Amino acid sequence: MEKEKFKSNLILLLAAAIWGFAFVAQRKGAEYLGPHTFNFLRFSLGAISLLPLYALMRNRKGEENFKWEKALKSGIVLGVVLFLASTAQQIGMIYTPASKAGFITSLYVILVPVFGLFIGRKIGKTLWAGAVIALAGLYLLSVKDGFSIQFGDSLMFLSAVFFAFHMLMIGTFAPKHNVILLSVFQFAFTALLSLGAAIILEEINLLGIQEAWVPLLYSGLFSVGIAFTLQSYAQKKTHPANAAIIFSFESVFALLGGWLILNE
Repeated sequence: MEKEKFKSNLILLLAAAIWGFAFVAQRKGAEYLGPHTFNFLRFSLGAISLLPLYALMRNRKGEENFKWEKALKSGIVLGVVLFLASTAQQIGMIYTPASKAGFITSLYVILVPVFGLFIGRKIGKTLWAGAVIALAGLYLLSVKDGFSIQFGDSLMFLSAVFFAFHMLMIGTFAPKHNVILLSVFQFAFTALLSLGAAIILEEINLLGIQEAWVPLLYSGLFSVGIAFTLQSYAQKKTHPANAAIIFSFESVFALLGGWLILNE
């Protein structure tokens, strides 16, 4: 049991690393594409990238493990929350440096246990202490010359709120469904909502898509397709509050990426 928990924690740390460097990709993507267009393309890539894995696992394990009707409703609910979280995050990235964005987004490290209390999830003293220490460390690591709240920062905090809800919901839904199928549905629905917003609010620029192909590939294949699926898999065996503390390392990798790649 302990070995399984340790394995899950390592998987969550890998997801945190992928997401941390994804802040750099999202910052670069925002230079060429509107937030809704960028999210539509990256979540579409994420969903499509999982289809071969879905087909392979379905052939090996049989139809009974892939009853899509059971996962569809959960995937739609997760997709709505993920759309709200990713939209607020991508718009906020236009105005906020990657390191600061990583810190604000990682505020879910304290939001997850707080929200968990309202749905009856008990949080031990060790997890509370870990959440507070992680939050203090994130502040010292990411914030310099004081902390002032700007427009983009407010959007990033809103994103953290929705990601906290998403993390709690993953902890509820993931043990009940096939992880690959659940991921495909939530990514596809997030992509559909983003496409609708892009058609209404933005001009889809083909030249911008060509310019942003590297950030799109990283964000779509790694940040969405791999990292979110790893999260769903690992949270089957890990408490959401514990996962949130591990995900606080996302800010560390965002800081490294902003320094190494964006010269922040």
